[in-house]
Amino acid sequence: MAIDRYLVEQHQLGLMPATLRFYTWSPPAISLGYHQHQYPDRWQNLIWNGRALDLVRRPTGGRAVLHQGDLTYAVVMSGLSGSCTQAYQQICEFLIQGWRSLGIQLHYGTAGRGYIHNPNCFGTATGADLVLEDGTKLIGSAQLRRGGVILQHGSMRLEPDEDLFAQVFGTEAFAAIKLPLRRGEDLIQLVINALVASAKNCFHVDFAVQPLSEQEWEKVYLDCD
Repeated sequence: MAIDRYLVEQHQLGLMPATLRFYTWSPPAISLGYHQHQYPDRWQNLIWNGRALDLVRRPTGGRAVLHQGDLTYAVVMSGLSGSCTQAYQQICEFLIQGWRSLGIQLHYGTAGRGYIHNPNCFGTATGADLVLEDGTKLIGSAQLRRGGVILQHGSMRLEPDEDLFAQVFGTEAFAAIKLPLRRGEDLIQLVINALVASAKNCFHVDFAVQPLSEQEWEKVYLDCD
């Protein structure tokens, strides 16, 4: 997520174009919303499959997200007009279209401000989130704005581990995800391919894969320190 923040800074300076990024997490981690300062002390000492979970803070708001069995997306762009809600909807359209191409219909959540009392991001679904037909939250998203630049990133729950989820949020917080798609690494690539294709259509752009240079990695790590 330090990379996400770096991409915002570079785009704001005019040194990097709009960006679409996907990533997974190793080891699994809990990301806290930027303003989320209350969370269970035990989260700092959680172990799963013999490895400690990372505890990190996002540059965006919202509640805690468990990053395990999920795929994270990030969009950095500028030039969007309208309200915060309208910006969410403009960006989320590529998610809706991409998942529709996989045979899965998504809708916006309807929860109000009561979500701030729930430490689990996936415990409620606001108008910035996308849910399945049965109301189960599949994608939780959050934004950061710097001038005219927007970072929107979010977590797509693909294969969450029920036991780990229960360790973090409690057994009553887990909602099983039922996707009529094959599982494993193929699922991640299938979703990425579908979302890249829909993003090309929604944003009217072509994408060029551009890894970070050694110098850019140094700046990202310096920002982490």
